[in-house]
Amino acid sequence: MEQTESRLTKPEAMIFDMDGTLFMTETLLLPAYHRMFDQLREEKLYMGETPPEHVILGCLGMLLDDIWKKVIPDASEAARQRANELLLELQLEDLQKHHSKLYPGVLETLTELNKRDVKLFVASNGLEHYVKGVARAHQIFPLFEGLYSAGEYETASKVDLVKLLLDTHHIHNAWMVGDRSSDVEAGKKNGQTVIGCAYAGFGNGQELEGSDRLIADFTELLKLYDHATAD
Repeated sequence: MEQTESRLTKPEAMIFDMDGTLFMTETLLLPAYHRMFDQLREEKLYMGETPPEHVILGCLGMLLDDIWKKVIPDASEAARQRANELLLELQLEDLQKHHSKLYPGVLETLTELNKRDVKLFVASNGLEHYVKGVARAHQIFPLFEGLYSAGEYETASKVDLVKLLLDTHHIHNAWMVGDRSSDVEAGKKNGQTVIGCAYAGFGNGQELEGSDRLIADFTELLKLYDHATAD
């Protein structure tokens, strides 16, 4: 996988994807995913077997409409809409039970970056209540200046979502930190540095091609920042 080895400069802000970057999505998603399909069958909206877990995990980072087209391509629009509602409802319920997890070192690293006066944001293709619910449940919500989600702002792509964030906060130099090709695209098309997170493993081998740096552990981000040069 190719990385461009341009010299890193200290950013005024860092923009994080949520699933597969800050949050171990599978710890919340998979139990809710199986219960969701049980409920869809009970409501007679979907009568097939539950698609394999790797199918939904491989879709993480996509917009919800695109996810259901891949997971249940032959389902009705009513079934897909109900899947959206149920999955959010079940995940928000499970968040309160404290069974889900952040990646190791996320809270500590974000706290240290905050102490260094780096402005922290989230840009996610997920739903607003999900993104904010995860951040609140894991005590990282107060560390962010803004949590931007496609669900709240109705953006067509993460490129658009990140542009909106940058424009709103007048940010010129940011690091986009994420684990999917949509994060790389969002950073690069907005002229920003991209730090690819290679630890989640939800995508394929080409997923992070074009990143300026790859990290195998979230805590490496602080070292990258500390060793970056002042602009």
